[in-house]
Amino acid sequence: MSPNFSRRSFLKAGVTAACSVAATSTIARTAQAMDGGEPIATMIDISKCIGCEECVFACKEVNAKKQPEPKKPFPKMYPNRVPVQDWSQKRDVTDRLTPYTWLYIQSATVKINGKEQDLTIPRRCMHCVNPPCVKLCPWGAAQQLDNGISKIDSDICLGGSKCNKVCPWDIPQRQTGVGIYLDLMPAFAGNGVMYKCDRCYDKIADGELPACITACPEDVQTIGPRDEIIKQAHQLAKATNGYIYGEHENGGTNTIYVSPVPFDQLND
Repeated sequence: MSPNFSRRSFLKAGVTAACSVAATSTIARTAQAMDGGEPIATMIDISKCIGCEECVFACKEVNAKKQPEPKKPFPKMYPNRVPVQDWSQKRDVTDRLTPYTWLYIQSATVKINGKEQDLTIPRRCMHCVNPPCVKLCPWGAAQQLDNGISKIDSDICLGGSKCNKVCPWDIPQRQTGVGIYLDLMPAFAGNGVMYKCDRCYDKIADGELPACITACPEDVQTIGPRDEIIKQAHQLAKATNGYIYGEHENGGTNTIYVSPVPFDQLND
């Protein structure tokens, strides 16, 4: 293999043709749901994930333009109660969520039919049906679109991290030294901007699929109208004796997992 031909490009080349027809029909269904103001959701089949991180790298690549470029040195905060959170020198971290990593792969060792097995689980924002981050953001920086996607407007976020505190999964992450607080109240505001997965809302608006879906070589994710995704999740769970997460948790989410084992076995 040529040294210039990376593992990532090899995987991409292998799946591009196979995914094109399926992606076209999926985009059509998703666009139809959006036109009707219907929430869209994603089903993640954990049993298919091989932990290759193609989705992680694709997310980083397509969202690079949205990621923070902090100004240093950071302003001193008064009182010193809002800690500096600086990930700008650790942009390559992929084993947890950061302002530069909006999707990561969690690993868990479980027993299936009495045998130990390693599972890998794509983790990102759950995009709740009734998102507390949106409802409780004091500045209106967290927003929910008509299609159910929740996003944070980095132009007006002050980094106060209320969204993180009310999120059951601690999803939004702060980067210090970036955002409007530097111009308004650099010593007294929230010390940065909060970042999280925005479900590639701009790509979806242009009739494209999220980057993590198109990059996946194993067809782990299925996207479409939420009602349809819930039905598919139940069909898959029934066929595989699996378990569903996200249909009701935290009031319901637009990310639906189907697992071969109960979800309490997937905890870190």
